[in-house]
Amino acid sequence: MLRHLAPARRRLTVGLGLIAVAVVVVVSAVLIGRWQAAPTPAAQAGPGPVVVLPGYGGGTRSLEPLVTALREQGREVAVFPGVGNNTGDLDEQAARLATYVEDLRERTGASSVDVVGYSAGGVVARLWVRDHGGDAVARRVLTLASPHHGNSVSVLATEAAGCPVACQQLDSDSDLLRRLNAGDETPDGPQWATIRSTEDQVVTPSTSADLVGALRMVVQSYCPAATTSHGQLPASPVVLAALETVLGSDPPSAPDRGRVDCDA
Repeated sequence: MLRHLAPARRRLTVGLGLIAVAVVVVVSAVLIGRWQAAPTPAAQAGPGPVVVLPGYGGGTRSLEPLVTALREQGREVAVFPGVGNNTGDLDEQAARLATYVEDLRERTGASSVDVVGYSAGGVVARLWVRDHGGDAVARRVLTLASPHHGNSVSVLATEAAGCPVACQQLDSDSDLLRRLNAGDETPDGPQWATIRSTEDQVVTPSTSADLVGALRMVVQSYCPAATTSHGQLPASPVVLAALETVLGSDPPSAPDRGRVDCDA
């Protein structure tokens, strides 16, 4: 086929053909590698244990109503102890969470877990899913008042007198949050949901707690007069009603308004 070409043109044509073949081989290898590396999402049937992630500072008292409600529904609940007082590097906390979940699964025999991340705990949950194998283990992820897109309080603290590593990472312009939000905010694997309160004065603006692609709920959409603060959110009747509809066996859904007792 190439005999009619001059020697120089023949060499050029052959060279270009070899380059094209090499490109196809490399691209195919990359695509096959990605396909082979893609994890199998956790099965949605048969909910396993629920792992509850405290927020910045590691306090758990505000989480007690939520933990009690889950246990009354028959769920096994484990409260992640975090690293120190949960003010250290969020990515290190996510790596520690991966080990904690694997130990929990081995102890219980569960194939998957559900995760409830309160405040900064929701950011840790996202890092775990994206970077530390949680995409193949988490069935559902519910985040409560989590500063997914940063927090003006962290900005002020950083500018005023400095703050611990996690505080700096929750700045809306931090390298960690820029990387975390650069692609899909709700990557494949678990099903995602978020809840926030418009009266939150800690995570500001409160819309920072929303995630594109998640089932998104707002306390005041159910209870317009609610003045639910950041610390009160885990005990909110909206959150307690959503635990069953988001973390149950059926596909995640917002609770019916009739099931939310705004006066509770």
